[in-house]
Amino acid sequence: MEALVRAEATVSRRLAADLDRIGVSATGFSMLVLLVGGGDEMELRAIRRRLNASKATATEVLDTLEGKGFVVRTRLESDRRAVSVALTEAGRNLVTHAFPAHAQRVTEAFGVLDDDEKRQLAEICRKLDRAA
Repeated sequence: MEALVRAEATVSRRLAADLDRIGVSATGFSMLVLLVGGGDEMELRAIRRRLNASKATATEVLDTLEGKGFVVRTRLESDRRAVSVALTEAGRNLVTHAFPAHAQRVTEAFGVLDDDEKRQLAEICRKLDRAA
């Protein structure tokens, strides 16, 4: 267990330091990337599900991203309780410019594993996620 926690902390620290330099958290960057892949706009509920984020975390991240001008949120006309999140041009530009370097750092962080180990790690992570 200690090795798992230490490994997660090490990888997270390496990746978070890069994201800190561009002014977003790991969850914030994931939200922006998800929006790019989702056609630049998604319902907050769907984002939360995909990121496995609590309401509080999603709202805090959204507040930060909105404050920096990377996203805008609006209430859905069909359900005033629901919120839609849309990527701004600034948010799209951030992802477009930061994603290649971030993806390279992720590749480097996991570069110590061979392909079989990466598949095993992915399966172990999925198993742990389903058990939670």
